[in-house]
Amino acid sequence: MSDKQNNKALTFLFITVLIDVIGLGVIIPVLPKLIEELIGGSLSDASRYSAWLGVAYGLMQFVFSPVLGALSDRYGRRPVLLISLFGLGLDYVFMALAPGIAWLFVGRTIAGICGASFSTAGAYIADVSPPEKRAQNFGLLGVAFGVGFIIGPMIGGICGSWGSRVPFFVAASFSLLNFIYGYFVLPESLAVANRRKFDWKRANPVGALLTLKRYPVISGLVVTFLLLFMAGKSVESTWTFYTMLKFDWNTFWVGLSLSVVGILVAGVQGGLIRIVIPKLGQKKTVFIGLSLYVLGLVLFAFATKGWMMFAFLVPYCLGGIAGPALQGIMSSQVPVNAQGELQGALTSLMSLTTILGPLMMNNLFYYFTRENTPYYFPGAAFIAGAIMLFIGILFAVRSLKHYQQPPPAEKPVP
Repeated sequence: MSDKQNNKALTFLFITVLIDVIGLGVIIPVLPKLIEELIGGSLSDASRYSAWLGVAYGLMQFVFSPVLGALSDRYGRRPVLLISLFGLGLDYVFMALAPGIAWLFVGRTIAGICGASFSTAGAYIADVSPPEKRAQNFGLLGVAFGVGFIIGPMIGGICGSWGSRVPFFVAASFSLLNFIYGYFVLPESLAVANRRKFDWKRANPVGALLTLKRYPVISGLVVTFLLLFMAGKSVESTWTFYTMLKFDWNTFWVGLSLSVVGILVAGVQGGLIRIVIPKLGQKKTVFIGLSLYVLGLVLFAFATKGWMMFAFLVPYCLGGIAGPALQGIMSSQVPVNAQGELQGALTSLMSLTTILGPLMMNNLFYYFTRENTPYYFPGAAFIAGAIMLFIGILFAVRSLKHYQQPPPAEKPVP
């Protein structure tokens, strides 16, 4: 593709992922309430069911992400991305119509099998980006995430006042419209010449993860990557429960806080990383970003007023400079026709955190907030996340000791 075609493809991809994230953001403020209604229990009880819903999704994604990654290397990114979008739309429909908690598990299973759009989107970006621009372009996913979380939770908070199921119908509409948009507009990014045969030995979670051993820098960063996403589950899994319980927030305030997250993430991923990464390099950016994440989590854990959560989002979201830099380093280590395999393997790792993270974080929240808890501390999950990230920094120091950032590509002579 030419530079003009690449920019057009990235714009299409950005819009596709943006609509996907809006749909996700719509349901976050109301999911705890829907679970409460379906189980007839407390908010603390609902957090445990939320954890098991995460496990159902993560387990399916762990098994099927390498398959989708390998299929995208064989048949292209576009069809796999469309399958992901359609599956997510079905998930929201099941959740909107759920007469009981079992239906929510069916919906999450479907979504997990189809896989999230982010892994294929990562391979897509790698296809159309030169190595020296991949980290910045990976930031486009963060911008889409940020803008989507500005719009989505606001819609969810408003629609939630009309009923706990209304936002799920809205989210289903976004996802299915996104599928239609992608079908007619999104171009294919992987040239036929760069495709490779589908191999079941690689298209499974164990085989996909074992292939990372061939790349010394990547294999060393696996632990850091795993711990980064595990730590992130402390916020993803408990934010709504934590703020509702400790500060008595309603769906409006939860939605507003997530919109602030979106604004900050969009600013960091869309602007800041394009300044920071070229200036500091990917290696330093990883360390600074991970350190800011640690600081943000510790501050969340000890916040005493609701307004503090908004203030402490600043250092936490600034930590987002680490993700694109880390992904850029790993992507630069593999050939063009293995980007789907890499993203599938990384998604499998992320899926492991989706299985283990909510179980750990939601149960920590439950244990330290239940009626007969020996020590009341709603922020326990945030502290657990901070400890994980600190360990991740130590592994990154070792892994990146001898890493050299690739030089920028030379501009062609006119």
